[in-house]
Amino acid sequence: MSDDVITRAAERLRTAQRTKVACAPVRDLIGDDLDAAYAVQAALTGALITDGERVVGHKIGLTSAAVQRQLGVDRPDFGTLTASMAYADGEPVPLGRFLQPRVEAEVAFVLGRDLDTERCTVADVLRATEFLLPAVEIVDSRIADWDITLTDTVADNGSSGAFVLGTTPVRPGEAVLSDIGMVLEHRGEAVSTGAGAACLGSPVTAVAWLAGELARRGQPLRAGHVVLSGALGPVVPVSGAGVHRARLESLGDVRAVFEGAAA
Repeated sequence: MSDDVITRAAERLRTAQRTKVACAPVRDLIGDDLDAAYAVQAALTGALITDGERVVGHKIGLTSAAVQRQLGVDRPDFGTLTASMAYADGEPVPLGRFLQPRVEAEVAFVLGRDLDTERCTVADVLRATEFLLPAVEIVDSRIADWDITLTDTVADNGSSGAFVLGTTPVRPGEAVLSDIGMVLEHRGEAVSTGAGAACLGSPVTAVAWLAGELARRGQPLRAGHVVLSGALGPVVPVSGAGVHRARLESLGDVRAVFEGAAA
């Protein structure tokens, strides 16, 4: 795939983000070339870093069969997290930064050691994890009507928007990750339910997959990185201001508090 095509796809997505006007899919430019899609993502990340952003971790997407069915894809993907995407439990999140926001509940891994091997095991992940936090990921698409294929969402930084982290750390040995139950509530009513097993069998398995993928691409996970390990249940559209509370067994609660209106 030519550099010109990569640049054109990245600029289409950057323009949508800047103007808050959703764009057409980029698959007309990159087709089903997954390497090209990740090259577009890398170009977008590079532009953010040039603008002063700081990479703080990565997110894994499409780990839940339910989410894969919703979006019509059949494998995981990943995106890059930057500091400006991060919010704390209960901190106001302006809806105006998003185009088509949706939320999902996840387990966040905070690493105390690098994960830089291509054949990463779950034991490697558990050894490297300093603590876990409950998280709400706010996914968003710069592509109109969420009309995405796998290459569209990969190019669009894994449809990343922002994320909200709980503030009470839990050691990995204090939670059976495959058995964690999850309830996502809005206005006191459950709008999504799931469990750790929905995330590639266990969130730790998903992180091991990500670590290997990034190591193969020469961009390994580093100590201090946050890893959003993937949705534990179906994503939920955000229709307006209000609170979405995720309750994760053994990890506690985390609240995404939306204010204002989406772009």
